Amino acid sequence: MHASRICLALCLASLALPLAAKQKFTWPEGRKAAVSLAYDDALDSQLDNAVPALQKHGLKGTFYIVPARESVRTRMEEWRAVARMGHELGNHSIIHPCSAHGPGREFVPPHQDLDRLSVAQMKEQVEVADVFLQALDGYTGPRTYTAPCGDRNASDGDYIKAVADRFAGIKMVGGDVVPDMHALDPAAVPAAVPTEVTGKQLIALVEQAGRKGTMVGFTFHGVGGDYLSVSKEAHEELLAFLAANRDKYWTTTFLEQMQWVRKQQEVQGNKKGR
Repeated sequence: MHASRICLALCLASLALPLAAKQKFTWPEGRKAAVSLAYDDALDSQLDNAVPALQKHGLKGTFYIVPARESVRTRMEEWRAVARMGHELGNHSIIHPCSAHGPGREFVPPHQDLDRLSVAQMKEQVEVADVFLQALDGYTGPRTYTAPCGDRNASDGDYIKAVADRFAGIKMVGGDVVPDMHALDPAAVPAAVPTEVTGKQLIALVEQAGRKGTMVGFTFHGVGGDYLSVSKEAHEELLAFLAANRDKYWTTTFLEQMQWVRKQQEVQGNKKGR
């Protein structure tokens, strides 16, 4: 009887070990959560307001460049300087195709309508955008991607599936705080798109991620200008909080975060995507 009890205890312990290991997801230097500061569409207000704020607080962000935008053509050397500062330049396609269907999509012109483009055309756009970014910053490794408007369906299927293998991570609009790092698909990382919010509201999401031990991704557009904007004051309040709590929250490029996430998932047997 005694031997049977010992055997049963050992069996139960062996079953519990994988579960315990799965529950342990760690961030560098024991931090509570990761915070991604991303900026879409290569807007003037990002160069004018967001970059100086990041530099002031010693934080790294990720800028998703659209090569066809006027602000890229006219301020290319400034974008090169952003990369030299240590910020990430991410892929956001060449012309920013979105579905023109649905409420609020009147801004999408016919030639940028994702519903009219094929998976092959989108795959080529993404590949050419990578070449452009390499010419801009000289980086030859894997990058990250944000799907324009969070849309993934081209005229003949899901183009994200066709390009996922080339990226360390892909942001998809929708959601905010990652609920479970073990279940996270690197090719479908949720991203909040804050507009007209306060700094306190942004900080609340960071603290929520800290309680969960996961991550939160902010995808900003205009900062104190342009469109889908947040005020300079709200942005500054968030950055000041992150700088004052850098021992608790890991704020770095999305690429660096996703490389860490993939390694953790591989160790724990939860590898997805690439």
